[in-house]
Amino acid sequence: MDELLTPVQMGRADALAGNGAALMDAAGRAVARAIMQRYAPCPTLVLAGPGNNGGDGYVAAEYLRLEGWPATVRRWNEASVAEVARAGLVVDAIFGAGLARDVSPEVAALLCAAKRLVAVDVPSGLDGATGAVRGYAPQAELTVTFFRAKPGHYLYPGRGLCGELLLRDIGLPESVLDEIKPQTWVNSPARWPLPARGATGHKYTAGDVTVLCGNMPGAARLACAAARRTGAGMVTLAADVPMILPEAGLIVRAEPLEMLLQDARRKVWVCGPGLGPVAGEKLAQLIAAGRTIVADADALTACAGAPKKLRGVAVITPHEGEFSRVFGTLGPDRLTAARAAARACGAVTVLKGADTVVAAPDGRAVINANAPPYLATGGTGDVLTGIIAALLAQGMEAFEAACAAVWLHGASAQEVGPGLIAEDLPEKLGPLMAALRA
Repeated sequence: MDELLTPVQMGRADALAGNGAALMDAAGRAVARAIMQRYAPCPTLVLAGPGNNGGDGYVAAEYLRLEGWPATVRRWNEASVAEVARAGLVVDAIFGAGLARDVSPEVAALLCAAKRLVAVDVPSGLDGATGAVRGYAPQAELTVTFFRAKPGHYLYPGRGLCGELLLRDIGLPESVLDEIKPQTWVNSPARWPLPARGATGHKYTAGDVTVLCGNMPGAARLACAAARRTGAGMVTLAADVPMILPEAGLIVRAEPLEMLLQDARRKVWVCGPGLGPVAGEKLAQLIAAGRTIVADADALTACAGAPKKLRGVAVITPHEGEFSRVFGTLGPDRLTAARAAARACGAVTVLKGADTVVAAPDGRAVINANAPPYLATGGTGDVLTGIIAALLAQGMEAFEAACAAVWLHGASAQEVGPGLIAEDLPEKLGPLMAALRA
């Protein structure tokens, strides 16, 4: 159930399924069950809105009362702030994920008064398509949604406002997805089987990665370490400067790029980390040579305001600042922005952040949900670039390689925990990949 549906698509799913009364009954029952499983009986106030979300709230209140809960329902425009403040638990069933306007100050005041809040579908005011807040949205302890989650459940700030997210089956047939054809998913290993090594393979059949290195070699060395740990058979650091004590097993070459490109086995290249002002020139050479390229950091800066310079690159990995330099201001809709960028440059775009989005030029996209905050430290992006390059070298398609790399990156950080530094991540990759293959 990793597909994500926009509010419009979810409305389409409801229409295709029909039998709205049965779906509303199942949704309300699911909300009531979730509450009874997590809370002791207490005075519960259900705030019901004008649409289907409000109907779910009325049903939930009825099921709570059947189990002896002191539950009451108030229409959103009839409840008082004092009444909300007195409730032990507030069920927010005012507005669903498809809200098309800002929440009014009166509704915001009601929701702000709740001491503990459970949201039906989304906290009112949260845009289910983008995760943005329409004027105001409350902090929920629990959000119960149905059939499939929405992008706004996984994109910040929405992700932080939902609290615990429960996805419940309410009887919608899976067949409606054949009609809707969703193109957005939450990132999951189910979407990208990792490459397997053949029993008779050798280091070149396992893939060759070359990382360009400038006068700040630390970034390139991190990318190399990650590529090696992710299974690339050969990893080369193409250094413009003398290297001091390179890691055992890391090949360092100082020949000009033109000479290195004469070796047809060097198919996958990393361009950008620590490369400096020559990044644009070297990127153009790699593109002209038809190589598979992961572009990051200085290579992206060299394309500021000119995304067409990235045509021919396989994957780009910008953080928000780099993205804005190349494509313009990001804005509140990260998912749409990443898709537009991928179309503009023709490359799979990894828009990094707490809610990393991976978008392909053909419109496919995933939202990653496993990255802990410990990843917010220098050098971790270089590790991600190396992981992507290694998976490309082993034959994965660019979109799948980027999705897998982002997930492995987050899972590695979870294994390390607080105090993480970028150098900790590569050694966690092998055991993670072995567990996934098993």
